[in-house]
Amino acid sequence: MFNTNSSHSENTYDAILIGAGIMSSTLAILLHELDPGLRLLIIERLSSPGLESSNALNNAGTGHAANCELNYTPIQADGNIFTTKAFEINKSFEQSLELWASLSAKGKLLPKQFLNKLPHISLVFGEKDISFLKKRFFELSSHSAFSEMEFTMDHSELKDWIPLVMDGRSKDELIGATRIKRGTDIDFGVLTHAYLDHIEGKESVEINYSTNVENLQQDSHGDWYLDLKSSSKNRIVKSSFVFLGAGGGALSLLQKSGIPEGLSYGGFPVSGKWMICEEEHLAERHYAKVYGNAAVGAPPMSVPHLDTRWIGGKRSLLFGPFAGFSSNFLKYGSKLDLFKSIKLTNILSIFQAGIKNIDLGKYLVNQLLQTNEERIETLRGFLPNLSPDDWKLSVAGQRVQIIKQTSNGGVLKMGTEVVSSSDGSLAALLGASPGASTAVTIMIEVLNRCWGEKMKSKEWQIRMNELFPSFGEDINSNQEILMAIRNRNDFLLNLR
Repeated sequence: MFNTNSSHSENTYDAILIGAGIMSSTLAILLHELDPGLRLLIIERLSSPGLESSNALNNAGTGHAANCELNYTPIQADGNIFTTKAFEINKSFEQSLELWASLSAKGKLLPKQFLNKLPHISLVFGEKDISFLKKRFFELSSHSAFSEMEFTMDHSELKDWIPLVMDGRSKDELIGATRIKRGTDIDFGVLTHAYLDHIEGKESVEINYSTNVENLQQDSHGDWYLDLKSSSKNRIVKSSFVFLGAGGGALSLLQKSGIPEGLSYGGFPVSGKWMICEEEHLAERHYAKVYGNAAVGAPPMSVPHLDTRWIGGKRSLLFGPFAGFSSNFLKYGSKLDLFKSIKLTNILSIFQAGIKNIDLGKYLVNQLLQTNEERIETLRGFLPNLSPDDWKLSVAGQRVQIIKQTSNGGVLKMGTEVVSSSDGSLAALLGASPGASTAVTIMIEVLNRCWGEKMKSKEWQIRMNELFPSFGEDINSNQEILMAIRNRNDFLLNLR
């Protein structure tokens, strides 16, 4: 505990955001655009922003819009395809594009620095999976959100779409694919820098790097006090609102906060690895993100994909993800993170989730035991003519999957979730995919939960409509608005 009476006015802020990745930076830019006078403090434990999950090599860089990700449209028990999640994610990504377009129009973002147009392709093999893909195609393409989706089984057409993938294949092999040309590759690390570069230096914004949050507690008036420690100084800061956007580190901070809404949550860390090819002659022959189907019994996080990526301005190829396990909650964290997160309040949830996910444990063990030759053989399923010497292994970021207590006991969830206190004074983002692509929608949810009165005010309503011309509309149910927003976004972001 620490003395909450030691805070001074210069250490008092309207909002304190912990973590300087894509989530906190998105919330920061939204708060600053809605009210430039708000005093914001952003705290980052590392020396610069976006070094953890937001860094380009630590994530897939896919602008997740459900164009090609088959796990967003699972087959249900009755044989029908569940499409609700696909439409939700597509709408959320359009909202991200909408914000970027608005900021670009104001000269506050340069889209060419972080955003590249890139076809999104689903690729499957064999009669059963082709039948599923065809059914998915007819279901999605009948709606305006996915009306540009194409389907083919024709090898000559596939050679045009994905020439590198088709090299060396028998013309009798059963292959099916869908394509949406309006896909994207995104460097979320560069985008994080762009957000913070815009607001850093503003009189109302302060960013502290190489700073740890040692403790946080709430007083009887609802204000939060945070004990900060850096190499140069220690201090206590105060705010009526705190956002925990520290990636895998958010869970431990949520537990330190002591809010009852976060007591039963646990986390399960999963690391990732990529195979990377930087050979220019190969990168030039592949221009798409190609998503396949997860192996039978494998978790959704294991969906294999072969991607064109732009990292540091250089075009390369990435394939993966290959999973691993580390008890770290952050890539640059402690091996004790997992063990420290186990409390009396969440141990039952963790135990119950563990019993239900024995197959996931077996999968991770197999992944850990996998040799480089075995990874190359997995890649060969996408690229029959590959040369192993062209590919190298790279460690990606850490993802902490959510474990929570439900009416069915403790469950492991693969998505993202906002946990907020009943008084709206604290919010935390837990989980991983689809994460960064839907950061804008998630942060609007935080604003609605924790800044509800402000969000209802005339001033903030006007500014939200300036940032999001479709604000308050359901673009999935209104084709005219959807197409108008897409045309606007495409023009302002050079996606035509």
